[in-house]
Amino acid sequence: MIALIQRVKQANVEVNGETVGQIKQGLLILLGVEQEDDAQKAERLCDKVLGYRVFSDQDNKMNLNVRQIDGQVLVVSQFTLAADTKKGTRPSFTKGAAPAAAERLYNYFVELCQRKISTETGIFAANMQVSLINDGPVTFWLQV
Repeated sequence: MIALIQRVKQANVEVNGETVGQIKQGLLILLGVEQEDDAQKAERLCDKVLGYRVFSDQDNKMNLNVRQIDGQVLVVSQFTLAADTKKGTRPSFTKGAAPAAAERLYNYFVELCQRKISTETGIFAANMQVSLINDGPVTFWLQV
């Protein structure tokens, strides 16, 4: 399971011109699900993402996590994170989870986040337009 997290001042996701998820300060989480992922990996990744210290403290050091700053998260499914790009110029998606399994684990990850922090989402498998103001910019690739 892969999370590309971006520290944002604000972010939103639209489907067919309608805003379906929107946050102010917090994390935009682009979530990719691979074939061998399971509930335990989702739990570990959720804990890691929400505990990851990427926000500045009073000394301007990255010592605070999203919960400590009363931030929010926006979780967006992104199957392309599971792409194999080692060969050629066209990505392979053989490592990605089947759509039904990916949707189940995406929804489980979202539920885990919702239990701990204000959480917004995109729509699984929809054509989404994501807008953000990346704060820093600060972006990290987390994988479990």
